[in-house]
Amino acid sequence: MKQKRLILVICTACLIVTACVVNKKSSTANQIPSLKEVFKKDFGIGTALNTPQIEEKDPKADALIKQQFNMATPENVMKAEVVHPQWGTYNFDLADKMVAYCQKNNIKVNGHTLIWHSQMPMFARRIHDVDSFKTYFAEHIKTVASRYEGKVYSWDVVNEALNEDGTMRKSPYLNMLGENFVTEAFRLAQAAAPTTELYYNDYNNEQPAKRAGCIELIKKIKAAGVRIDGVGIQGHWHLGKVPLKDIEESIIAYSALGVKVMFTELDIEVLPRNFQGADVNQRMNDGPSSNPYAAGLPDSVQQKLADDYEALFKLFLKHKDKVGRVTFWGVNDGQSWLNGWPVRGRTNYPLLFDRNFEPKPAFYRVVELKKKK
Repeated sequence: MKQKRLILVICTACLIVTACVVNKKSSTANQIPSLKEVFKKDFGIGTALNTPQIEEKDPKADALIKQQFNMATPENVMKAEVVHPQWGTYNFDLADKMVAYCQKNNIKVNGHTLIWHSQMPMFARRIHDVDSFKTYFAEHIKTVASRYEGKVYSWDVVNEALNEDGTMRKSPYLNMLGENFVTEAFRLAQAAAPTTELYYNDYNNEQPAKRAGCIELIKKIKAAGVRIDGVGIQGHWHLGKVPLKDIEESIIAYSALGVKVMFTELDIEVLPRNFQGADVNQRMNDGPSSNPYAAGLPDSVQQKLADDYEALFKLFLKHKDKVGRVTFWGVNDGQSWLNGWPVRGRTNYPLLFDRNFEPKPAFYRVVELKKKK
């Protein structure tokens, strides 16, 4: 009898200790500020979601997404090669899951993207007849945009249509449809999704020459009587080289056109690169010096990253009346596309959360900005 009582006492003690440990962990998690709450009066806070996250396969990622973000962009599952793999054949399985996941968790979806020269379906690249290509173009926009009308908050209607000098990129769309294809894409999207916000999205369009081309593109769309609601500046920048002056000038210039400004794919690369931009077709040769932080990020670099993010968010807050959304291109460092581009297999650290989903110094520096106000 005494032995049974002893066992009962020990078991009870174990349960109390276990409960305390669980509560301590929960308490620690709850003490981490929520970006979407910290900036709820300023602008939306978004992230890119990949397939495992959409399918809720990683509990840590799932918990962080729900805690931190109120907007989301699909990393790949709404791109044409995924949803429209064959002529007349659509596969909306993953895109539907994305929408359902976000609806369940009160997260607004930015559809990405209806028209992009990269990740086109292979069948579309093989179309050489102009009329057939026009049919593909129109049917794709109509079918995809109308399916998610009322379910997605916004669409990146056209992605990366400009060169660095502001001229039109020589893409299959330009070659087959001419320079008015961007205006026509917005016209078709407006008809298919009349209540959805429609954006043009690009990288380096905070740079003066490309900004000028982007401004002309927006003016051209508006002059045609077609609706465009905003412009996305992707924000793929480099440690110590974030172009704050150009960014501020761009926020002001785009806003003057009567469109919203979004930062749509934000990350700050800490690894060496011999070119700027985010053209997925560009690559860099691997070498001993291309992956310097494989064993971990030095504190000195960590602090420089925090400096850059703090300066950026100071600027976003300064112009919060013009900035509608800030979306990070990934949930944590391990997910970032910069681990595989422009060199495969590198270890990059461009986001606010590390590979263990823990907030980095940059996260706290960003949050502290609101406490100082």
